[in-house]
Amino acid sequence: MSDELSKLPPNVQERLLRLQQLQQTLQSILAQKQQVDMEKNEVEQTLAEMAKTTDDAVLYKSIGSLLIKSDKTKIFVDLNERKDLLATRSAVIAKQEERIRSQIKETQAKLQEDINPLTGQQ
Repeated sequence: MSDELSKLPPNVQERLLRLQQLQQTLQSILAQKQQVDMEKNEVEQTLAEMAKTTDDAVLYKSIGSLLIKSDKTKIFVDLNERKDLLATRSAVIAKQEERIRSQIKETQAKLQEDINPLTGQQ
């Protein structure tokens, strides 16, 4: 594959490398998106379970490897703040994903334009 790549014109080689970089970036973004979505679902499930408890229920908050007794209201506020933060992060990641997908599509189109004359296709 390396020999075949070196036979291509420099501009095509550059576009191919750019496309590979964009695809790697997209994979990274998709992994971040999955992580944020999982955490957001976990927070939502925790809030749903908390809603089923009484106001005087004894709740513990995980801090590192410790469980600390905490007030339900305080935990509720903390979880809602975390949920909002994750929603914002999710929106940012979605915009990044959209932008990268657009760049990939554009790079693929330009690469196809570069390759067509080399293969004799129009």
